[in-house]
Amino acid sequence: MKNPIFTGSAVALVTPFSADGTVNYEMLDRLLDMHLANETDGMVLCATSGESPVLTTDEYEKIVRHSVKKIAGRIPVIVAAGNNCTAHALELCQIAESAGADALLVVTPYYNKTSQKGLIAHYTYLADHVKKPIIIYNVPSRTGVNVKPETYSILSKHPNINGVKEANGDISSVAQTVSLCGSNFNIYSGNDEQTLPILSLGGKGVISVFANCMP
Repeated sequence: MKNPIFTGSAVALVTPFSADGTVNYEMLDRLLDMHLANETDGMVLCATSGESPVLTTDEYEKIVRHSVKKIAGRIPVIVAAGNNCTAHALELCQIAESAGADALLVVTPYYNKTSQKGLIAHYTYLADHVKKPIIIYNVPSRTGVNVKPETYSILSKHPNINGVKEANGDISSVAQTVSLCGSNFNIYSGNDEQTLPILSLGGKGVISVFANCMP
């Protein structure tokens, strides 16, 4: 059995910018304080809502270090660290780890339209080379590839692959994943509107965009 990184609602936090295009750290602190005051269960940094595609590596690292220091261990910090290049994904994972991340949210390789065998190779390589647990992020509407339940079954056997943020919109596939993986794999809803059905199947919570407005 693998313990979940969090249970409940983790916010996929937005990254605030100033008019000149730089990260607004004063506003970032206000957002972090709001979520801590409202007892958000986990903080997800630099994901899609956090403008990950447009952050420089320097901005990425500074946001993580700043936020980890501010949160100071009060809730888990999960940092998005995916890329369609396995080597670059590992680089981001290692930066996030060194900056204090509690876990890594790793999106499937996008644009490449990799095979299920390729997905297994990608995630296994990353899990073999990082220290923090990995949460897979499956969002085929954005990436062009969908992770199959049978692939989760294989990946769930790796001690460093903790679960998935599932945003494929297919509740039947979630049920199949639960059946194949059991308590060895933690499932989080990646779509706010599917949180309840995923919880009913044994999911642990949601990584939420809406929580930016209502923690």
